[in-house]
This record gives sequence, structure tokens and C-alpha cells, in this order.
Amino acid sequence: MIGQVAVRRFPTLTVSTPRTEVRQLGDVDAVTTGEIFADKLTRRWLPLADDSGPIDGLAWCTDLARQRRDSGDGDHYGVLRREDDRLVGCLWTRRTDWGARLTEISYAMAPQARGFGLAAEAVDAVAIALILEHGFQRVELRVAPGNTASRRVAEKAGFSYEGLLRNAGYVRGARTDLELWSFVSADLH
Repeated sequence: MIGQVAVRRFPTLTVSTPRTEVRQLGDVDAVTTGEIFADKLTRRWLPLADDSGPIDGLAWCTDLARQRRDSGDGDHYGVLRREDDRLVGCLWTRRTDWGARLTEISYAMAPQARGFGLAAEAVDAVAIALILEHGFQRVELRVAPGNTASRRVAEKAGFSYEGLLRNAGYVRGARTDLELWSFVSADLH
């Protein structure tokens, strides 16, 4: 197999915190996932054009998640609130670099779950699990300037601000800078 690179499958991951459980999404999560991504504030910060259609919750939870996992690029997770076992958010990893042992994490929370620290709790737990259980050395988080709620999540989850990536992303169909935040293995000591 000279010249071929083995593709690593993204690790199966389930983590629990005092108030959340993070697990892979499945077809039973499709309707709620579609509702989370249809929320106006959520869509404000996604890399979608204003006139783009809704995100297909079933495809996000099944086919797209499986493709991302099988390619080694990342995975799609649900954030469940433990008190009522309700899906209140989506979290996904992407842009995984196996040589550098790094991945990027993103998230979207349902309106009724915002402002309670659930996103920070889930992001922190996933970052720690990726480093301690799966050998990652770095987890990145990118935030569009102006998304103060997402910046607070990064801070509360223990990520460190590293700087501004100029013209590195897009929201609402337009190019934008992105703040780069990181959580590295040394942050656990």
C-alpha cells in the first residue's frame, strides 16, 4: 500500500457532566435538530446565506454525521439536558488533522437552553475527552466577531484566545474574520 494513507475514523464519544450528556446524534433526534438549526439567532451565526433553505435534521443526524465520521473529519453530537433528557443542542467536530492531532468544535443551542452554561459545560467536557481519551493535542473553536455569547462559551469552557484569523470564514453568506480559540493538552495541568 505504498502511497496510500489510511483514513482514521473519528472516535465514538459519549461524555456526561453534572447537567448534560453528549452523545452521537441519531434519526430520533432529527426533528429537534432541525428546529435548533432553524432558529433565527442560530442561523445568524452559521456559515449560510440568508436565502439558504433549512438544514435537513434527518440528514444532519444520519448521513452527514456518518460521512464526517467515516472520513475521519469529525462527528455530530447531541447535547442532552440531564434533568429531562431533552435534546437542547448540537455539537460537531470538523477539520480534523490526524497528523497534528487537532480538531475544531462548533455548537448550536436551542433558544430555551441558552444562558445557563450548558454549551460551555458540554464543549469543555468534549474537549477534555478528546485530549485525555483519544490523544488529541489541540481543540480549536472559531467565533465570528460580534458573537459575544459564543465568546463567553469559549472563555467558560477554558479555551484561550489566540488571535484573529482575517477573512477566514463567512456568516450570512458574507466573508468575515474569525477569532481563534484553543484548548490544548497543557491546559489540563
